Amino acid sequence: MLKKAAKITAIVIVLLVVLVNLVILFTGRHYLYKTLAHTVFRGRLGPSITEYRIFENRTVKTGKPMPWTPSAQYNKKSIPAAYLADFEKYQTIAYLIIKNDSLCYEQYWDGFSDTSHTNSFSMAKSITSILVGIAIAEGKIKGVDEPVSDFLPEFKKGMDSLLTIKDLLTMSSGMNFDESYINPFAYPAEAYYGSNLEETTLGYRVTETPGQKFKYLSGNSTLLGIILTRATGETLSDYASEKLWQPLGAENPAYWSLDHSGGLEKAYCCFNSNARDFARIGQLYLNYGQWPDHSELQRHQSAAIRDLAVDTVSRPSLVWIYKQIVPRDYVLASTTPKKVAYYGYNWWILNCDGHTVPYCRGILGQYIFIIPDEKMVVVRLGRKRGPVETGTSPEGNAYNIPTDGLVYLKAALQMYGK
Repeated sequence: MLKKAAKITAIVIVLLVVLVNLVILFTGRHYLYKTLAHTVFRGRLGPSITEYRIFENRTVKTGKPMPWTPSAQYNKKSIPAAYLADFEKYQTIAYLIIKNDSLCYEQYWDGFSDTSHTNSFSMAKSITSILVGIAIAEGKIKGVDEPVSDFLPEFKKGMDSLLTIKDLLTMSSGMNFDESYINPFAYPAEAYYGSNLEETTLGYRVTETPGQKFKYLSGNSTLLGIILTRATGETLSDYASEKLWQPLGAENPAYWSLDHSGGLEKAYCCFNSNARDFARIGQLYLNYGQWPDHSELQRHQSAAIRDLAVDTVSRPSLVWIYKQIVPRDYVLASTTPKKVAYYGYNWWILNCDGHTVPYCRGILGQYIFIIPDEKMVVVRLGRKRGPVETGTSPEGNAYNIPTDGLVYLKAALQMYGK
């Protein structure tokens, strides 16, 4: 009886393998081999935070490192016991708090450290948005109202011609991307595991009037990435290195995953870095787009001392010269609600205990939170995310909140809030 059952099972497995191969061959979706190899055959239904190693990557280079200054309270407090169960439940691997420009707290789990690289997932959308703001400041993009067709001639006809940069930033493109994280035939799977991101993305079209309705679509950010490469004449990684990662004094290079060797960055995801360097993104926006320019540190004597007619040598004081990396008005626009109350220009927005919190968000619980009224940045990285609550507040505002995100925010506020 057991031999017969084993034989039937073997036959079923063989038939399934044959069927899967036929589907892949007839549909031309060869990326499904990679999808299955790194998900189902590894006992999971989605990606891993460390699988950037299975892709080609382009390095986002560092310049002169600018380490965080430890606070006088550095690691003198602990995560409140009431929240620890959720930290463990959702498999947190990094938790970091910056307040008043100083490193107050950091903790790592499961063998990860302050230099470990893990996937940003959709936090990369916010980084792509930042690069759009920089390109606008440099005149490489005229503004958020510039038509997409100025960079992508494929969008010059019909409803495609109505699409603007702003529509992509606000997730109101009206395009027919299919945003399913379970269906292996949907856009996210092909974009993530496929080998021709540009061809895949440009195969989708505008089917509803742009700028009207919010619909979260990863393809929108991919299009922004393609636009940036055409507008700047550089790869996304090189542009990010020069205009963002080096000016921010990142301590470690980042790795942006590509669709193939020498190919296109996955602008909607897959910016691989660590908690300390991710925190710089939050601090940059907390500073309204400004950052201390470590290449321009200058010594100044106060005018009052210089004017004194005495035989003393005054000791010059160190003064940081701040540089505007991203336009202030673009930062404000990015973190202000647009089509819905919880989303700006590829930045999420939530309310936690009366604090308005702009933040970056990844599918497995990757977060960079900004708490402006506390001058605080909170980074959490991990393997899982809690359920997302959606609805409408008593004031009539729609909300979309990952419940575990509130845990990390409340813990930080209890530890280092006013």
